[in-house]
Formats: sequence, structure tokens, C-alpha cells
Amino acid sequence: MAHRLHVMICTCTNCISNGALKIKNSLEAELARQKLEDDVRVVQTGASGLCVNGPVLMVQPDGIFYQHLAEKHIGNLVEEHFLKGRPVKSLMYMPAGEETVIPKLRDIPFFKDQRLIALRNRGLIDPDSIDEYIANDGYKALAKVLGGMTPEAVIEEIEKSGLRGRGGAGFPTGKKWGFCRNYAVKQREKDPDSACYIICNADEGDPGAFMDRSILEADPHSIIEAMTIGAYAMGGTHGYIYVRIEYPLAIRRIHKAIEDARQYGLLGDDILGSGFSFDLTVFEGAGAFVCGEETSLIHSIEGMTPEPTQKPPFPAESGLWNSPTNINNVETWANIAMIINWGADWFREIGTETSPGTKVFSLAGNINNAGLVEVPMGITLREMVYDIGGGIPFNKKLKSIQTGGPSGGVIPESLLDLEVDYERLKEAGAIMGSGGMIVMDEDACMVDIAKYFLEFTSDESCGKCSSCREGAAAMLEILERICEGKGQAGDLELLEEISHAVKDASMCGLGQTLPNPVLSALKYFREEYEVHIRDRKCPAKTCKALIEYRIDEEKCTGCTACARVCPTHAASGEKKQPHKIDPAKCIKCGACADACKFEAVIVE
Repeated sequence: MAHRLHVMICTCTNCISNGALKIKNSLEAELARQKLEDDVRVVQTGASGLCVNGPVLMVQPDGIFYQHLAEKHIGNLVEEHFLKGRPVKSLMYMPAGEETVIPKLRDIPFFKDQRLIALRNRGLIDPDSIDEYIANDGYKALAKVLGGMTPEAVIEEIEKSGLRGRGGAGFPTGKKWGFCRNYAVKQREKDPDSACYIICNADEGDPGAFMDRSILEADPHSIIEAMTIGAYAMGGTHGYIYVRIEYPLAIRRIHKAIEDARQYGLLGDDILGSGFSFDLTVFEGAGAFVCGEETSLIHSIEGMTPEPTQKPPFPAESGLWNSPTNINNVETWANIAMIINWGADWFREIGTETSPGTKVFSLAGNINNAGLVEVPMGITLREMVYDIGGGIPFNKKLKSIQTGGPSGGVIPESLLDLEVDYERLKEAGAIMGSGGMIVMDEDACMVDIAKYFLEFTSDESCGKCSSCREGAAAMLEILERICEGKGQAGDLELLEEISHAVKDASMCGLGQTLPNPVLSALKYFREEYEVHIRDRKCPAKTCKALIEYRIDEEKCTGCTACARVCPTHAASGEKKQPHKIDPAKCIKCGACADACKFEAVIVE
């Protein structure tokens, strides 16, 4: 049955937590009440990208985008838009600081400059429907590969595309596949029944990162199709999707997708009648950050302690159960079918010469439009922050951008026109990583930021290497002292010395990149560190030990707002008389400053 309208409602983890399923149920009930169920179809989709404004939905074919939905809005929305044809402006997107709404998704700056490859089906299909995936060219690439391409030709196409691993170091995917196939072929010359494993790393341990989760939730069949193509190319016998247990929705959807693919003859024995067999298992990890490192992940699947091992041998030669193994992350796999369908030359036209294609980022922090974005490699940080991200809230000044998660580096505002690709970020002292991008405004303390990331990586270190285990603890101790006003002359030089020792002596990539936040912050914000040590002051007014609260008696009206919210009764005074703050009682929570309407509370 043809429907007049399709209501594509986002049911990603974020939107569900904000009530998307209640919105869906209310929509369906109201459509039935208005006798519109045959005219309007409600479709659940994966993440739209701007889910920080969720619940969100898009009405097709017009592309009208609605956000911040609540059950109380549904009756009016159905009657006005779906029945009378009058879109509801009060529920539309409005840029920060403006008064005019933007009705259509394609015209919203956050969306219009994106180029979707890995996220091509987001907001377009029901992730639980294999038929909708197939209707959008799903499994077309797999049919093309099994119907007439040799394994060598598949690997050659991927290598020609220039696709680099999207999970961290950016190693060329085609080369990685070639290494794995060569070792698998050599092993089968000795033992025809030997195994070769294909793994999808969906562990995604970076704080604030949700790229891989969103792809699995929105388009699980794209990963199954790609892994099957990879298995055919490399001689894979079985595959594992390693996903952290904290992703229950992604796990449910990938399980259903695997079962549906088996029923359609797209997974399992004799796929599409080609004689090629391959199947998948979902492995639920416990959420250890170190499992983002491929040998640690392998050990986890094997039931061992997730610790890295010395390379070589690399997993391509001796990986899971000592068999040739290839590991790519979710985003890397999500590019494969598009490259096969459209060709390597098409893919290379996007991005830069050394970093072709697109990259998915989770844009977060002090930014008006936080969310999931996919952009061509080579886009500038300025375009990311101000064109797509909509700038800094309250028109505050940009201070820095942190890329690459806890193993990445901070980039100052002076490098805002830096092009985002693997080489340029490395030159700036940062890394691409899996795609986290945190924007920080003028109120961010760079010492505190470095301490935050060191706390995370120190806690998540597997502890196998003394350089990482002890080095991280020593670096964190220095940063804690500096933030407490106990920094000493020579601390910064010692920080740098320990950082380089950790980078040089650690076994795995996690330990080798652990000092990046500290080294990059010292490179670009050394003066801020020196002020903490020399003047015992925090310029950003973030480090509690280095700030004080007082009341400006000339501005204070004696409204008692500060006294009423102070949890320790540090703020006190008579009504209509200037108040005071007792430093001995003050815990520097900031409640008084937030409550004061006269800017009488001074932080210094």
C-alpha cells in the first residue's frame, strides 16, 4: 500500500532515552484516531545525527524536520501537518541566536555540508527491516563480488580506493586485507581445513564517542554485507562482531540482522548459491578500553585476560587462536559496499590525496550543534565548528579542539583553518583516532583537561607495561599537584620527560599515544601551566584549589539568593544588606554565582 507520508522517527539510544518510543506510540494512536493510518506510515530509523535535540523525526517526502518532541505535541502535529498540510513551525529547528526556523533537514547547516557514505542509510530505513536495506541497494555489492569478482580483484579495488582504517592509526585497509589473505593461503597449503577469522571491532571505548554504536543501530546489514565481502576476499571462515555490552540496542539489532540475513541466504552455507560459506557470531565485551587494541580484543574472545602482545607477529599472520585474522572497526567496514558498488576512482574523488573518502565524527563539547557528522576528509576545523557545529554557545571564544579521544591531542584556536586528515592532525600533535572531536570554549582549563584524560587512561591501562602503568600514574600525580596549587619548578620538564619515555617504551598503541593530551597541551598552552605553578592561579577559574569566591558589596542588593542556595551556609547576611562569603566554609560549588542575578559574586 502506498502511503502519502512517511514519518521517519529516530529510535537510536539517545532518542529512546528521551522518549522516542512513547512519541512513536502516541503518533500511531493519534493517526488511528484521526483515521490516517492508511495515509501516513510511521517508520523507526537509526540516528539522524542531531539527536542531542531528540526526540526527532523527519516527514517524507517533504523532508520536514521536527525536534524536541514531547507527547503533548503529537495531537497538534497530526492535525495540523498530517491532516491539514500545515507544518508546525514551533517544532522546527532554529539556529542559535536566530529567530527564523529552517523547515527542511537538507537546509539545516548541520546536515547540508555532510557527505554520507558510512552513514548513507541513517534516517532512511528501518534497521530491523532487511527488505528496506535491500531496497536501498543493500547486498548489491555482495552479489557483485560473488557473481564475478575474484578475491584478488576485491582486495585490489579496496587498495586502489585508498581507504584507511577508521579506528585509529589509519593503516591502508587494502594492504591489511592483502596481508591476511597471503597468510591464509600459505596456511591452507599446509592444512586445507585451517581457519581464517574476520573481526569487526565495535568496542568503541573513547569517552563521548558513539560513531560505531550509531552505525550498528542504524544500518546493521551494511556491516554484515561488508564482513562477508571481506571474508570472501581474504578466505575467511568465520567472523566475530565484538561489541561492548553497554550497547544493548546495537546488540539486539545486529542479532536480528544476522538471523534475517541467514534466512535470506545471505549468510551461512552456500551464500547466494556461490559455494562460498561464512557466518557471524556476536561477542559481547565487558567494556575495557584496552580491548580497542586488536591483540587485546583477540585475547578477550579467546577467554583470556585482555592484554596486548608484542608485534610481530601481527594478527594477519597469527591472530585469533593462532590463525590469520583481520580486524577492522565498524566505520571502516561501513565503507566497503559503497566502494564495490561505485568503484575506487569514485571514492578517491572525495577527501584528500593521502586520506580519501569521508570521516564520521562525534562532535561534542561546547558546541551549539552537537551530534554525529560525516564529512569529506580535508574539511577544516573552522568549517566543522562554525558551519556544521553552529559555533560556540553564548558567543564565547573558542579555546581548543581535542581530537582522537583520550589518546588524542588538543589543537588551539590559532590552527582553526587546519585541514582534517591523518597527516595534518599528526603534524599538529593530535591524531584522527576513531573520530571523537571535543570543542572547548574559553572557560576550559587545559591543565584540568589533560588531567581528566590521564585519569581515564591511567584507570583503563591494562598494567602489563610498567612504562604505561607507572608512567601514567606519575604523570597524573604531577598534574594533580599542579591543579591543587602545589606545582613546583621543573614539573613541566619532568612531565615531558616521562611522556616521551611512556611513548617510547609502551608495547601497544594505547600506551604509545597516552601522553598526547599532555604533550599537545604543553606545546600550545604552556603559559597556562606556568601560571598554575608560578602564580598559583587558574586563568580559566576551574581548579577549585586555585580560586576564591567573594561578594562585591557595591553590586549586592541583599536579595539573599546566594544564602538560600549555599549548601554549607558560607554565604550569609541580612536581607537588603550586602552579603559575605566565609572562605572557611566555602566548598566552591558555584551555586551562589549561578543564583545571583546582579553579578555580585566574584570568582578570582
